Amino acid sequence: MKPFPFCLYPSLIYLALAAACGLGAMAVLPAAAQMAPHAVEVAAYKGLHAAAHYGDVPRIEELIATKIDLNVRDGNGRTPIHVATFAKQRSTIGALVKAGASLNLLDKDRYDVVTIASVADDEETLRVLLALGASAGQVTSRYDGTALIAAAHLGHDGVVRQLIAAGAPLDHVNNLHWTAAIEAVVLGEGGLRHQKTLQALIAAGANLQLTDRQGNTPLRLARSRGYEEMIRMLEKAGAR
Repeated sequence: MKPFPFCLYPSLIYLALAAACGLGAMAVLPAAAQMAPHAVEVAAYKGLHAAAHYGDVPRIEELIATKIDLNVRDGNGRTPIHVATFAKQRSTIGALVKAGASLNLLDKDRYDVVTIASVADDEETLRVLLALGASAGQVTSRYDGTALIAAAHLGHDGVVRQLIAAGAPLDHVNNLHWTAAIEAVVLGEGGLRHQKTLQALIAAGANLQLTDRQGNTPLRLARSRGYEEMIRMLEKAGAR
């Protein structure tokens, strides 16, 4: 089964994960997360949010000259930079940052632009954000996770490598008691991109002995699922 982003996991899958991991059902039910502005919101946008969505840099520069609040929020707590990130408007992001907009604010669902780009597997926008100084290490989402954990969950191996290079914390433990290495196994399907993700984490020196709440290491989880290539990689790395 191909994994879905946090916001798309069906509730029954979350309930199954809860049962398998000894968690209460509410611990893993999906939140409204990673929500790009919908059509009604976009139609109502004015000012910086509208310019950010459509990539209208000249309009943004006009608005900047009026000393407008660069971090103004929409109804879901998104700043113009959040909106530009969802819309992959990289020039807009650059113009806003140059004018002093913050790269590291969280929206209403506690997501930052790095996590938004990471979950979207948008390597180019992520590259721009990191080059402009966005943090790869913020704690985000109702799961108290990181962009690296979210990307590992989804098998976004290129994103994972970028985040590692940017200093993302390798061994952060979220409130489900999972690390990036654990999520690469337990929320993946053992396929090539999750294998590459796990290999990147191993090569970077991730702690492979950290366990979930039931005492399972990534190796034990891989064995329980029959993920032979992951088992081989983990054993080669000295995991137990």
